[in-house]
Amino acid sequence: MRLVRAGRDLRVDFFRGIALFCIFLDHIPHDALARFTVRNLALNDATEIFILLAGYAASLVYGRKLDQAGPVSAGADMLKRAWTLYIAHIFLFVIFTAEVALFAAWFATPGYLARVGMDRLVREPLVAMIDAVPMLYQPSFLNVLPLYVVIMGGMAPLLLLLRRPRVLLAASFALYVAARLFGWNLPTAGGHGWFFNPLTWQFLFVLGMIFARFGRPALPRVATDIAAIALLVVGFLILLTTWIEPQLARHVPVPINPLIRDIDKTGLHPYRLLSILSLAWLASRYVPPGAKFIETRLGSVFVLIGQHGLTTYCASIVLSFAGRVVLDHDPGWVMQIMVNGVGLGVLLGIAASGAWFRVKDAKPAVS
Repeated sequence: MRLVRAGRDLRVDFFRGIALFCIFLDHIPHDALARFTVRNLALNDATEIFILLAGYAASLVYGRKLDQAGPVSAGADMLKRAWTLYIAHIFLFVIFTAEVALFAAWFATPGYLARVGMDRLVREPLVAMIDAVPMLYQPSFLNVLPLYVVIMGGMAPLLLLLRRPRVLLAASFALYVAARLFGWNLPTAGGHGWFFNPLTWQFLFVLGMIFARFGRPALPRVATDIAAIALLVVGFLILLTTWIEPQLARHVPVPINPLIRDIDKTGLHPYRLLSILSLAWLASRYVPPGAKFIETRLGSVFVLIGQHGLTTYCASIVLSFAGRVVLDHDPGWVMQIMVNGVGLGVLLGIAASGAWFRVKDAKPAVS
């Protein structure tokens, strides 16, 4: 039984699967393998990959529906997907809250609640639960799906603009710039705004949609390759002096310091945007459709995980906190291997189960 869905660009699924595994690793502070994830090599992390590819996949699915059934039907399907994402977020909120509370009680470590922003849930449980429903309260680990919900829901009535890409791109970019300049953000109960500002991150989603619909932009290939590599190298040097080895900051020339400070994730800083676009350009140039390494056994693992992104994302959040607790108590290399191996195995098992049910239900019933 073939579990990987054919008839699609497996590169999208592969890189989404890699991003989902990176999300799992990046949420475990003591995980040595996390030192080699995207966020330690470039000025972006797995979230940018996830959102860019979400836009790419949405354009393939709902753009086709737009052409076949019109904007009303396609927009309705997009809203339905946004609702599914919202239900998944609420379900994950409940499961994750129970998991953190269980570990906090089990190990007599109430600090676990504070580490993920759930101390408010302890102080004001009823108010916090009420705020969680409209996503005004988002503990740490639980702020990517709300971003996805709002972008999908907001794009649904504007899906017709896919037929006018320049208008869509201009409007999206204008909102991105205005939100950054004027500090626009959606409200939260704490008053500090969403950790991932949908008013800026929507631009990355829209770029993904346009790339899927119209292909890679017609830019000079060699010159753009060089520019993309240069941007990634500069980004790594910035990362090295601000995140990986901050003591090196004293060697940075004073006039340059203001340019590399405050590269925020919340508003999708232009450096982060350029970084993910550079990676996307190079991947599209040098990873052709049908690349052999994607079709290997290991490649197929990440493809399968990427094809079941919603369930594996939710699982990665739950698994990552469990892995964090385990490594808090035993950060040795044996336990590191076990945590990472079990994490990847469970993600694969969940994806394979979903694929098995899809194949099973697709077979005609025997009378």
